Amino acid sequence: MHLKIIERIKEPINYEMELFEKKFRLSMSSKVALLNRITHYIVNRKGKQMRPMFVFLSSKMISNGTVSDRTYRGASVIELIHTATLVHDDVVDDSNHRRGFFSINALWKNKIAVLVGDFLLSKGLLVCIDNNDFDLLKIISVAVREMSEGELLQIEKARQLDITEAVYYDIIRQKTASLIAACCSLGAASVKPNSEDVEIMRKFGELIGMAFQIKDDLFDYGTEKIGKPTGIDIKEKKMTLPLIYALNNCTKKERDWVINSIKNHNKDPKRVKAVIALVKQQGGLDYAVTKMKEFQKEALSLISHYPSSDFKQALVLMVNYVIDRDK
Repeated sequence: MHLKIIERIKEPINYEMELFEKKFRLSMSSKVALLNRITHYIVNRKGKQMRPMFVFLSSKMISNGTVSDRTYRGASVIELIHTATLVHDDVVDDSNHRRGFFSINALWKNKIAVLVGDFLLSKGLLVCIDNNDFDLLKIISVAVREMSEGELLQIEKARQLDITEAVYYDIIRQKTASLIAACCSLGAASVKPNSEDVEIMRKFGELIGMAFQIKDDLFDYGTEKIGKPTGIDIKEKKMTLPLIYALNNCTKKERDWVINSIKNHNKDPKRVKAVIALVKQQGGLDYAVTKMKEFQKEALSLISHYPSSDFKQALVLMVNYVIDRDK
């Protein structure tokens, strides 16, 4: 089901996505055989490619179906830099798998993985610099800064467990939403530089990113389709929206018990299960779903004034997919 929706979203940009893949492979090339082996492995285990899809759909919606060389460069830069952050993330998290494949650090060890991440980052920056796309470079550089700050803010707050709803939004805006915001504003800037569309599409992407992250938080509590809750966020001491809402609405005694559970008993499956039950009972999930739908509605209202087109329809489908997906 979920692949069918992705195919429908991709339909109006199939040609661009195929050409993009070729250009993306070329943008990764190097004179070092080891590096080429690793980048070949990265390209062949690609995911849904949501980020380049956002770039092309945003570009085509605001320009009545046109893309430029800059659009392809924008999509390549975002993928290069996003891939670099994932390679580094796997090292930081000591993770051996990504999307069902072995991670780079699992196959080639940490030192090589960090160097490959650095290489991809520099390649991304050079794609812009070599073509004087400094406006695109600024958009992506801001996103990288925001992502790093968001991750560090989350780590800092996890130590104290004192996250308010406002701080939570700051974290996800930086950590997750900034990259989708960059995709949509890159798409707009690639065809209409310095236009108000660039800021409209940045905000649109940011709102989708917020909804996307809240949906991810909800998966931790299980859904009808997925079945049992995972409680991974609780084990990692991540304060998510359902949990924050529950903590703000329970008794002091319950609050102390939850905080103690997360701080000192987060590896105890029974205790994690009890925390999940309390969050559900306090209405934390319903509240998070309401907030997620508010972000979705606000995102859709931002593009309502653009003329109707296949590209706009695909973007609307993408926004709805973000909150309806089951994984």
